[in-house]
Amino acid sequence: MRTATVTGQTRILFILADPVEHVRGSALLTDFFQRQGVDAVVAPLHVRPPELETVLQGLRRLHNVAGFGVTIPHKIAVVPLLDAVTERARAVGAVNFVGRGADGRLHGDNIDGIGFIAGLRQGGVDPAGLSVLQVGAGGAGRAIAFALAAAGVRHLRIANRSVEKAAELAAAVQAAYPACTCEAGPANPAGFGLVVNTTSLGMQPGDALPLPTEALTPDCIVAEVIMTPSVTPLMAAAQARGCRVIAGRAMLEGQMDAAARIAGLWGGAEAQP
Repeated sequence: MRTATVTGQTRILFILADPVEHVRGSALLTDFFQRQGVDAVVAPLHVRPPELETVLQGLRRLHNVAGFGVTIPHKIAVVPLLDAVTERARAVGAVNFVGRGADGRLHGDNIDGIGFIAGLRQGGVDPAGLSVLQVGAGGAGRAIAFALAAAGVRHLRIANRSVEKAAELAAAVQAAYPACTCEAGPANPAGFGLVVNTTSLGMQPGDALPLPTEALTPDCIVAEVIMTPSVTPLMAAAQARGCRVIAGRAMLEGQMDAAARIAGLWGGAEAQP
């Protein structure tokens, strides 16, 4: 990874998170911009939930800021603080990338889902026709559930600690994509062709596994959204049972081009509603 030279002409982007120790996307995005010949750098900002609105007011007034990524725990909370969001983000109810206009207006989109599907396909996995177990119904989980249905999965089960939250998401996806049978249910991977962990379980040492891995079979594909560690306990357990795994980094790599467009770094602002 090359070291970026930052000058007064460099466009600045951030990733807002709490905590920030796990954030690796800032370095990957900076390297991506360098490889594309774009004078832009990305840094993580440690923003606690009570401080989110204040930080956004400050970012509006920083004229060399092109935009910012939004990750745990801010993806849902940031939505009402923005000036505009895309229909995609509105349907999902969460935002993960925000562009800052020249006038300081903030427009948000959710590209977690399209990045996740792009990462699957880059890894040689076509989700169309698959039966999928998704664990988690938070900000990333909502985006991925809608994207999986849009990509043509046959059946989607959503498991979540809050059954009501899983049921609400399943009903919303079912209404938007009637061809995909959606349900809330237990996190039992038996019989599913693709298992997706959209929770934060596995990010911290000692975290419980998000699902019973003894029920995994070698014909099942297991995909993560967690980037750090690069091999999560779920991935290691799945590999030990002969499963193919897709790492969390694939989702970020699948959304880099869209993030650059939202920030206006090339091709216009993709997220304009």
